[in-house]
Amino acid sequence: MDNLLSIVTFLPALAAAILALFLRGGDAAADRNAKWLAMIATTATFVISLFIFFQFDRSQTGFQMVEEGQWIMGLRYKMGVDGISVLFVMLTTFMMPLTILASWDVKSRVKEYVIAFLLLETLMLGVFMALDLVLFYLFFEAGLIPMFLIIGIWGGANRIYASFKFFLYTFLGSVLMLVAMVAMYADAGTTDIPTLLTHQFAFADFEVLGIHIVGGMQTMLWLAFFASFAVKMPMWPVHTWLPDAHVQAPTAGSVVLAAILLKLGGYGFLRFSLPMFPVGSEVMAPLIFWMSAIAIVYTSLVALVQEDMKKLIAYSSVAHMGYVTMGIFTANQQGVDGAIFQMISHGFISGALFLCVGVIYDRMHTREIDAYGGLVNRMPAYALVFMFFTMANVGLPGTSGFVGEFLTLMGIFQVNTWVALFATSGVIFSAAYALWLYRRVVFGDLIKESLKTIQDMTPRERWIFAPLVVMTLWLGVYPSAALDITGPAVEALLDNYDTAIAAADLGGATVAEANH
Repeated sequence: MDNLLSIVTFLPALAAAILALFLRGGDAAADRNAKWLAMIATTATFVISLFIFFQFDRSQTGFQMVEEGQWIMGLRYKMGVDGISVLFVMLTTFMMPLTILASWDVKSRVKEYVIAFLLLETLMLGVFMALDLVLFYLFFEAGLIPMFLIIGIWGGANRIYASFKFFLYTFLGSVLMLVAMVAMYADAGTTDIPTLLTHQFAFADFEVLGIHIVGGMQTMLWLAFFASFAVKMPMWPVHTWLPDAHVQAPTAGSVVLAAILLKLGGYGFLRFSLPMFPVGSEVMAPLIFWMSAIAIVYTSLVALVQEDMKKLIAYSSVAHMGYVTMGIFTANQQGVDGAIFQMISHGFISGALFLCVGVIYDRMHTREIDAYGGLVNRMPAYALVFMFFTMANVGLPGTSGFVGEFLTLMGIFQVNTWVALFATSGVIFSAAYALWLYRRVVFGDLIKESLKTIQDMTPRERWIFAPLVVMTLWLGVYPSAALDITGPAVEALLDNYDTAIAAADLGGATVAEANH
């Protein structure tokens, strides 16, 4: 099938355009039709994306299924996938139908609501497939707009504050990235990402305002991209927008935010920071390690004192993303493989945990932990599902959560044993806050009058959780399903990284000179 990547990317946007142009909104029938069209479009996108997955040659390390063309004003349209990006494409198309299904009870401005999610899917897929700097930036930044609207219109009581905080943090972080992209074009003469991956940016030390910059231009470019990706992950200490955004976002918004949007930062580190600026990455790696370790421990401790379920899970996400950033900059096979695996696994597990909160919030309209207790007596099926994903979040062997954490810790142990020791304590803290939450919500006597008539999960809710349970178990028992795809691409990335670092040590010679 020709233009497979473009079809998958823009099919949700086409459905959004049809909804906007041809479907009137406001009555129950129109709202139902909008939901069904969105469901059909996202499901079709997932089914077509399976062709990408099965046609993908996992033995190849380069970009595959590349599509090229020229747009207006000379903008190059270039799309492709490799072993790193293809799994993120599949994660996105897999989660979106579940997100629409979880939104079935939305009553307010339904047409606009599903249009926002459909556009968001197109923009997120575009980020993972773009092979041109300008195209990547357009997709990366435009994705802020639908999520800003989702939080600001359909969010909670403090939604305006949360939506503007989300937008300003992530947008301001990306301004430096835009400046860096202009500098990269000026130096390399192209915006083609595959070409830039082979271009050697200068790394000779220099001084700026009396400050000695080790790694030269590479470190400066690395820092500019870091400003954007660190906020997007988010890393400590620029993580404060995330708990507010999660608490105020509707359930489906939290699912997309946790499962996919946070992964854009990690993907950016893998696509730009590590391969394009290897010397800058090497120079800044110790800082990343300790920032990640602090994030793991600090946000886990903050999660322990939360009274809102969503805020607790949001801080948990920051802690788990700490393993990701730590693993990426170990620059070894276990660390990078583990970081990618952790992102995919976290997509399923954190998305499911926010859905678990949504199930009881729809019934009781509160996320306060103290409002619950003894739910196992009325909701045994819910208690089982919630227990499963709680244990997966802790990293129980046999679930995908264990594999990602174990690999990243193996990777960091080879590089810095003190950071590894510090970060491993996060496993204990995660068990503390996750089991504390579960015990207070699910176990105990059912003494609150308001809970004595609460109903267990509906068939629709069970259908949402079923594929998430399957994927979490499958990747936990058979991690090779993902690692065999990412492995060759990661190995090639690290070979190039090691070559560049070795060349950089040759008495101050440039990489280009060293290669001659």
